[in-house]
Amino acid sequence: MADILAVLFFDPVGMHYYPKNPKNPLNDKLVLSKGHGCPALYAAWAEAGNFDKQELLKLRKIDSILEGHPTFRIPFIDVATGSLGQGICMAAGMAYSIKYLEKRSNKIFCILGDGEMSEGSVWEAMQFAHYYKLNNFITIVDVNQLGQSQNTPYKYDMQFIEGRFKSFGAHTQIIDGHNISEIISSIESAREQNEKPTVIVAKTIKGKNLTPEVEDKQKFHGVPLQGDVAKNALQYLESLDLHTSERLFPIKPDHEEKVFEDKQIILPPLSYKIGDKIATRKVYGNILKLMANDPRIVALDGDVKNSTFSKDFFDAFPEKSIECFISEQNMVGVGIGVFTRGYIPFISTFAAFHTRAYDFIRMSVLSNANVKFVGSHAGVHIGADGPSQMGLEDFAMMRSIPNSICFYPSDAVSTAKALEIVANHKGISYIRTGRNDCPVIYSNDEKFEIGKSKVFKGTEKPICLVIGAGVTFNEAMKAQEALKNITVIDLFCVKPIDKERIINEAKECGGKIITVEDHYLYGGIYEAVCSSIINEPNIRVIGLGIKEIPRSGEPDELIDKYQISSKWIIDAIKKINQ
Repeated sequence: MADILAVLFFDPVGMHYYPKNPKNPLNDKLVLSKGHGCPALYAAWAEAGNFDKQELLKLRKIDSILEGHPTFRIPFIDVATGSLGQGICMAAGMAYSIKYLEKRSNKIFCILGDGEMSEGSVWEAMQFAHYYKLNNFITIVDVNQLGQSQNTPYKYDMQFIEGRFKSFGAHTQIIDGHNISEIISSIESAREQNEKPTVIVAKTIKGKNLTPEVEDKQKFHGVPLQGDVAKNALQYLESLDLHTSERLFPIKPDHEEKVFEDKQIILPPLSYKIGDKIATRKVYGNILKLMANDPRIVALDGDVKNSTFSKDFFDAFPEKSIECFISEQNMVGVGIGVFTRGYIPFISTFAAFHTRAYDFIRMSVLSNANVKFVGSHAGVHIGADGPSQMGLEDFAMMRSIPNSICFYPSDAVSTAKALEIVANHKGISYIRTGRNDCPVIYSNDEKFEIGKSKVFKGTEKPICLVIGAGVTFNEAMKAQEALKNITVIDLFCVKPIDKERIINEAKECGGKIITVEDHYLYGGIYEAVCSSIINEPNIRVIGLGIKEIPRSGEPDELIDKYQISSKWIIDAIKKINQ
């Protein structure tokens, strides 16, 4: 793809950008979806003068900025790529932001590998780009027919490959990816599009002209050339007259830069009444709408906004709302792309469906993304919809993400405060919301913090500490009302967990803890609590949680069947004290 990069970086028809200021929002942008091709990308940025070319000799070394695949540690990289089929989604999000949120004219270029076209997320992105008429989105498919272990499915069937993109509504062109004139004319045509995204299908030859041993051969994917093969390749390159006295500079953008003010997002005064009942998912939509006066806040949803209640935001701020339809992987990719433009994206769907996009969430950390995930309809308490809709793995998933914070609010006030916290927190955040109404238990001025929980004492000397959140916190409070002699913790923040308070309260309860959660027992509250007390002697933990694949039923029937109701909490308290 070297010829394609040469045009994008140095021809007037290519990218318009500031080489020394790669993150400038006025720049045209390039996302290398085929992240394994990054050595060529690094070389292009070095040639553009972004960094000293000597750094290229330290590729993949521990003391170099040039990692094996693009990550946020590299100053000129906007999004991390390398897990294939993701970069194109992020690029689509960037293009959407530029066209609809920022109303600018920059172009977003994406280089896509022909191997990664097997990823379904590629076609989610193309559907998104066509639906939203992203004429500023230009994808160049590097068709070299070689996958990692064998040929790609359609090899050099250029008409078939073009037809796939054309069927998704793209303006398409087939070119020789080594013919500079064809590359230039195809990008010129793409820049003139008014309503369609462009896909340029470029036939290239891997290792073109290097040596007969290398050109179009399978075995050199990610393998450095060695011995005589390397010597012959270098001799060929050195024989070319590649040097010029004329220094090539890209065209610079010509419009005005605007930057968001990085200020505190303040939650408006709350007006909930203790004892009133409201589902935390409803609070999410209402509070997000109230915070939307901050221009950075954007909402994304996957065709469940009437259930997650992001619909409240969508109705009030359609210009800042992105409907991604039932394409959760692309939705997360779009959210990451929007983040790179300075926005704070809130991404909502059922907790269960975030699992489909786990690889995208995992990769978002490598983009240093500031993205907020909200999962509704979690646990068996959602009722009759059954196990396919019950998010029971969400905390196991989100807790495993480096530097993430995870919240499980139990009422309207704590949900509102969690939203305020994550809006101001820099990094990956997750909030679990519930389907069914639950009572307001906190006053509107109650303070909540990252890594802090709330303690509710019984009226008698405690014999056990019960830790819950959401529906199981309410069940624990029922158990406390019946027994009087237990302490209950409303966990609120599942990660980081309130280790010090848990240990202190457990010691006051004779070292006996019961955790209860509407989540599979593995990876959720039980394991979070166990990890927090593992070095403490004389503390015992019993975990109540979902231990089998659940079934449909009424909410209260299900929490009783799967032994997380107040009845089972009381039973566990008796057993731990025997």
